Amino acid sequence: MQIKEPIKILDIPIHPFTMGEAVSALEESITNGTQAFVVTANAEIIMMCQQDDEYKKIVSNSAEIVLPDGAGAVWAGRHLGYKVPERVAGFDLYCQLLSQAAKKGYKVYFFGGSPGIAEAAKAKSEELYPGVQIVGCRNGYFKEEESLDIIKAINASEADILFAALGAPKQEKWLERYRDQLKPDVLMGIGGSFDVFAGKMERAPKWMQDASLEWLFRLYKQPSRFMRMMALPKFVLKVVFCGKKA
Repeated sequence: MQIKEPIKILDIPIHPFTMGEAVSALEESITNGTQAFVVTANAEIIMMCQQDDEYKKIVSNSAEIVLPDGAGAVWAGRHLGYKVPERVAGFDLYCQLLSQAAKKGYKVYFFGGSPGIAEAAKAKSEELYPGVQIVGCRNGYFKEEESLDIIKAINASEADILFAALGAPKQEKWLERYRDQLKPDVLMGIGGSFDVFAGKMERAPKWMQDASLEWLFRLYKQPSRFMRMMALPKFVLKVVFCGKKA
């Protein structure tokens, strides 16, 4: 799998892929049987890495592909003088991979979300992508000592793609901790994507996505995210004053 040279945003490597390039790279991993750990890094995740050394090490050193998820990451890259072709949102990549799985027979495992959410997302996926093989579901409520049983179930399913919806940074930390024991070729944290497919969470209208206002829609729908959203202006200031191009 040939990977583009990453750019650096606040010392975090970001691979400036298009959506098509990201999908092709991950399909190549499945075809070749080489594992790829994917992180979709928005401004919030990049800022988490500034405060959490363990998380920064995972994103910077362990993930094979780190994608610019969010208008903030794309803006930052371009502000620093890099060529960043487009935003590659985690939810959109999740949908693209499900579409390819339905066409090419890749097997998919859903791990995470509240009880019943992964199953509801599975039903919606099967409706939207006829023929897709969701070979297992497991909610995200578990004790650490249950992890080995979860891994056994994932591996027994013979899944090619593992979507983990545990929220950042938990999902990336779990995937990194157990990646040597996990057999799927694609490991990807997808945050609240199951909630969207299950109808528990609404995604911003297309016009708001196109206008880079998805963050505002999330805040409107989830006012409790206000403190988390404070990372966005801090991110902008840090990029402007500290984010010199390497």
